Amino acid sequence: MIGFFIALISGALMSVQGVFNTQVTKSSSIWVANAFVQFTALLVCLAAWFFADRSSFGALFKVEPKYMLLGGAIGAFITYTVIKGMELLGPAKAAMLIVVAQLLVAYVIELLGLFGVEKQPLQWKKVIGMGVAIVGIILFKWE
Repeated sequence: MIGFFIALISGALMSVQGVFNTQVTKSSSIWVANAFVQFTALLVCLAAWFFADRSSFGALFKVEPKYMLLGGAIGAFITYTVIKGMELLGPAKAAMLIVVAQLLVAYVIELLGLFGVEKQPLQWKKVIGMGVAIVGIILFKWE
């Protein structure tokens, strides 16, 4: 149950962050805002590591396969695309499309067993659920 609440908090924080970041770009540029976001995230992570974790950074060199270390670089493009999406579509439409895209890609990763994730069988109820979400976006966008 705690995972459910953590995921809800994550979604809420992502939406708020996207709005904040989009507003910051109005006074700077998208890459300046993105760099600031990533830098402040680094500072928060270092502080949390200092006070709560203290595991060795050397463990990063043991990560296999090495492409798994690209998460931070992907994060920079996530921040960029969230800012642009919210700027062009508005927070609600952008967030809906982002969530559905996350759901579709995550399900494909599970189905194919990509990136070390345990392969899962196709479940039609999940496919139908994604279809309902896509229909919801169409209805939401329909004017």
